[in-house]
Amino acid sequence: MTERIVLAYSGGLDTSVAIGWIAEATGAEVIAVAVDVGQGGESLETIRQRALGCGAVEAYVADAREEFATEYCMPALKANALYMDAYPLVSALSRPVIVKHLVAAAREFGATTVSHGCTGKGNDQVRFEVGIQTLGPDLKCIAPVRDLALTRDKAIAFAEEKGLPIETTKKNPFSIDQNVWGRAVETGFLEDIWNGPTKDVYDYTASPEFPPAADEVTISFREGIPVAIDGHAVTPLQAIEELNRRAGAQGIGRIDIVEDRLVGIKSREIYEAPGAMALIAAHRELENVTIEREQARFKKTVDQRWTELVYDGQWFSPLKRSLDTFVDDTQKYVTGDIRMDLHGGRATVTGRRSDVALYDFNLATYDSGDTFDQSMARGFIEIFGLSSKVASSRDQRAGA
Repeated sequence: MTERIVLAYSGGLDTSVAIGWIAEATGAEVIAVAVDVGQGGESLETIRQRALGCGAVEAYVADAREEFATEYCMPALKANALYMDAYPLVSALSRPVIVKHLVAAAREFGATTVSHGCTGKGNDQVRFEVGIQTLGPDLKCIAPVRDLALTRDKAIAFAEEKGLPIETTKKNPFSIDQNVWGRAVETGFLEDIWNGPTKDVYDYTASPEFPPAADEVTISFREGIPVAIDGHAVTPLQAIEELNRRAGAQGIGRIDIVEDRLVGIKSREIYEAPGAMALIAAHRELENVTIEREQARFKKTVDQRWTELVYDGQWFSPLKRSLDTFVDDTQKYVTGDIRMDLHGGRATVTGRRSDVALYDFNLATYDSGDTFDQSMARGFIEIFGLSSKVASSRDQRAGA
């Protein structure tokens, strides 16, 4: 029986060429797998037909938008996941759901190997292969660009020689990866980190320099998940899509950072994530209202470690699973409404409301009706500062 290889297929030049390139290099049949995580563009059927036209023996396509939003983006929201305090894991979150469908296709079509289009310099090769090894320990992995010397010049020449049904360009300035959670742009002139991004870098966001009138939005959460916008019920996918539109129109969610890659190099990245950044800002503020102080302090540590694990391709790891349990437990009372002004590149919280808030007006007020017993403060301060007082006395004696 001829060996079969499952290929993560985007419909673009590199993965289209990879179908025939892999077949010639290995003698295997190629099954193309396209997973829609909200990247937009062509329909899945168009991509499917292109894969077959490029020589795939089977083409497996999956609409995973709802799955991605609910099972991957929402856990990231609950963990306020921002790598290096900036990057909302746009690409990192999509890899495990794609891996899940790659392994499912390998089982369905009897493939022994899974292939992806990553280079040897990036994070995604790790995310794909660690995920595949975890879900399918018996499966092998190959990467045509990394393992079979498939360069872009060779890809263009191969496509022209074979007359493949794809448009090719020798001067596409950027490498772009996008989904419903956001958009990542790199390479080209952006590799000189002194160069500022030009207007053509952006697509999900309008320029914040001359914004339209401020857009007031109220986001309702239940146990950390957005369930309504301005009083209208939404699914997680609908919440992200609506805030992508509304926050994007205000230029919110533009990120320009030099990022620490897992492989040990630094990389300049431009991200656009209007919906993700607006939702994270709202969710954080609702946590401020509803999560107890010590729990909230410790959660920041857990959130950071959760984010690092996902960035590093460890979505399916035991530690990530254990941290999920903690994060989910903290969300029990993260229920209520957050009002925000979206304007000029900023999502500003202007109101908070929750039936399970820890904010007590009668304790917080300085006006009549104050229920806080201020006579307790003197003794509290004496005890709270006692260890420092004793240590200071010791220091003064030793110094003398």
